[in-house]
Amino acid sequence: MQTLPWRGVFPAVTTKFHADESLDLEGTARHIDFQIRNGIHGVVCCGSLGEASTLTLEEKLAVARCALETSAGRVPVLATVSETSTREALRFIDGANALGVAGYMVMPSVIYVADAREAMANVRAFAGAAQRPLMVYNNPVAYRVDLKPEHFAELADCEFVAAIKESSGDVTRITDLRNLLGDRYRLFMGVDDLAFEGLALGCDGLLAGVGCAFPRETVTMFDLMQAGRWDEARALYRWMTPLLHLDVSTKLVQNLKLIDLLVGVGSEHMRRPRLPLVGAERERVTALVQAALATRPAYCQSQP
Repeated sequence: MQTLPWRGVFPAVTTKFHADESLDLEGTARHIDFQIRNGIHGVVCCGSLGEASTLTLEEKLAVARCALETSAGRVPVLATVSETSTREALRFIDGANALGVAGYMVMPSVIYVADAREAMANVRAFAGAAQRPLMVYNNPVAYRVDLKPEHFAELADCEFVAAIKESSGDVTRITDLRNLLGDRYRLFMGVDDLAFEGLALGCDGLLAGVGCAFPRETVTMFDLMQAGRWDEARALYRWMTPLLHLDVSTKLVQNLKLIDLLVGVGSEHMRRPRLPLVGAERERVTALVQAALATRPAYCQSQP
């Protein structure tokens, strides 16, 4: 496999819907284009933030096609594999390969809680079918499947297993992975409110959620850290952190779609059983966003 170009800020993009819950591909395209124009380095579509569990295979492929057409080669587009069985996952990979995606972010089966042996076999099956780079999404908090550094050492002989989205919440995993495996994998921090810590410890990029609404700010923080301008990066991170906490929640979709709406870069429509926030929850998120917008750093804010 050639040198992997995946590095920087890769938003896990939200999927846009109309009020009747049908796909809003025009809205999805506008939102992806907004992020690309503001400097993001790659797009990951149809993840958990993209409400993949509510999408049919055909709809997931339609969103992937939309992302590819919108990107038009400007940034790599990754599709998320999150099906409930290996058989269905391979069907999706076959369809997405035909579309021309750059690679995949792969999740464990989201219903069955696999052990490490089963999860690694699943990853190898995906890699064999894809024949293009995979980013393994490790999130034991949400999906109760934990691939530890020693498991990634076992997978290191698999050419197409190329990157890790580390979302265990244990930031020491970054150093443990580097100590054991050096630069074998691209490492992406997948927990929004550990972005600074992950980059400081040597992550290659961020798999961002709040970055969907604040791409320029997220890219600026990444650039500052790559340049070793720690004080400036830390100040920006402190401004972002109250918002970043909203990604680390069982209601991350509701939170982030409300942020999109309040910032003016998307709608709040989602698929049931999720419903828009109401009451104190809505007031809290609204207050956080309004406070952030009132103190938004002028030198790096996203352009509409």
